[in-house]
Amino acid sequence: MLDDVPMRSGVAISATSGLEKFEGPDPAYWVAHGYAVVNPDKRGAYMSEGNLLYWGHEDALDGCDVIEWIASQKWCNGKVGMSGNSWLTVSQWFIAAEQPKHLAAIAPWEGFCDHFRESSHRGGIPMPEFPEMIAETFSSAHGMLEDQPRMIVEQPFMCSYWEDKAARLENITVPAYVVASYTNSVHTHGTFAGYRRISSDKKWLRVHDTNEWYDYYSPENVEDLRRFFDYYLKNIDNGWEQTPKVRLSVLNPGGKNIVNRVENEFPLARTKYTKLYLSAADSSLSTSLPQKETISSYQSESRQPKVTYRFRMTKPTEITGYMKLHLWVSAPDHDDMDLAIKVEKLSKDGKPFFDPTGATIAATGYMRASMRQLDTLRTTEAEPYYTYTTEQKLKPGEIVPLEIEIWPMGLMFDKDEILQLTVEAYRPAAAAIPFGSARISIPNEGYTYQPGNNVDLVTLGGNENQCADPKEVVTSPASHNAGKHCIYTGGRYDSYLYLPVIPEK
Repeated sequence: MLDDVPMRSGVAISATSGLEKFEGPDPAYWVAHGYAVVNPDKRGAYMSEGNLLYWGHEDALDGCDVIEWIASQKWCNGKVGMSGNSWLTVSQWFIAAEQPKHLAAIAPWEGFCDHFRESSHRGGIPMPEFPEMIAETFSSAHGMLEDQPRMIVEQPFMCSYWEDKAARLENITVPAYVVASYTNSVHTHGTFAGYRRISSDKKWLRVHDTNEWYDYYSPENVEDLRRFFDYYLKNIDNGWEQTPKVRLSVLNPGGKNIVNRVENEFPLARTKYTKLYLSAADSSLSTSLPQKETISSYQSESRQPKVTYRFRMTKPTEITGYMKLHLWVSAPDHDDMDLAIKVEKLSKDGKPFFDPTGATIAATGYMRASMRQLDTLRTTEAEPYYTYTTEQKLKPGEIVPLEIEIWPMGLMFDKDEILQLTVEAYRPAAAAIPFGSARISIPNEGYTYQPGNNVDLVTLGGNENQCADPKEVVTSPASHNAGKHCIYTGGRYDSYLYLPVIPEK
């Protein structure tokens, strides 16, 4: 599938053999180094029969069965490891939590661990677009498909169904090599959470500065992963346990990234949290609370429904870790509001930086105001944690504080470079991947047009399967934005951005 991705996402043709399954290990490399690679199609996917499920306990038990079967084969030494990116990482969290007897090590390479909080309802906003695209692209023709996109819309609160879609990370005790990044719009939070919450006393974190596929197939990283598996699966004493527990990257758009900086933990223990207060008077951020109360506003249904605030760095500064936005808001014309937050670096003259694919490098957050209730037992000063069980609609004229979670980021700023905070009305974006999502209509009988005849058409797409009936496809639910959004700053309204500033060692 990499060949169907523009420029193979930077993965060199020589880096893979073509024998690998997408986002999985390449047998050409691993078999040559004494490993057997098993790539099963999960229940209901591709050539496997049954009904396709989106993770959860039942899916994890299937994975346990596969591991125990592999361990019983005469070509296996009884030790099984798991490796893979994205879906294959999410599966690792769930399977490892079941503690299969012969699972000896895992290597999660970017993947969320709580579907509700990190993917389907981030910030309490239903987001069915990506799961719907996945459903239409990768499901097989052999069974039924769990209609999770519809559950996203029809069950927007935390419940037993969604609790089953959150991996029980504390149950994971096997050695783990975890790979994360800051710029994955789906997996960033879950990968860091996975590393932090698993109970393994032998766990390593490496944070890269590129793309998940490029990083996974880069020869030096494949070699590094083999050292890990050689140690835990083949009992080769290669000194792996002396590998630094954390190897961190810090992004420096417009400059040179820091890569593989050795640390002892994440988040960093030496973090000095700093509040930058918003001022609507001059669209600025400052280290002191403005005394005057001022209001920023925008029309949520306009072409550019947003406001920005800027802070110019007075010295070279590193911001690495978890951020939070404490924001006083109201919606005079409605009873709710959906917000999107972005924290990014601008050049000294206020221009944005872009990565080679054209995407903006930014830390992001989302929040539906009515879903703001906090779980006070799990919330920390830097990391809000929401219950998602209660809806608290806004009242006319009511001004309320929101604690908005912003996903982890690592950014370097030079003196006079600018940190920009954007607050805007959330609008759903179409989800697409650059392969397998095209649709084509062809004759249902024989797949051949007969000149002069009227024919019944069937629409194919994704894995050459018949597309779902349009009536079954879930579309984005109605926006909770209407009319004006107001942001209050200064005086009684201490709206601030909470930043993890990292002092030099």
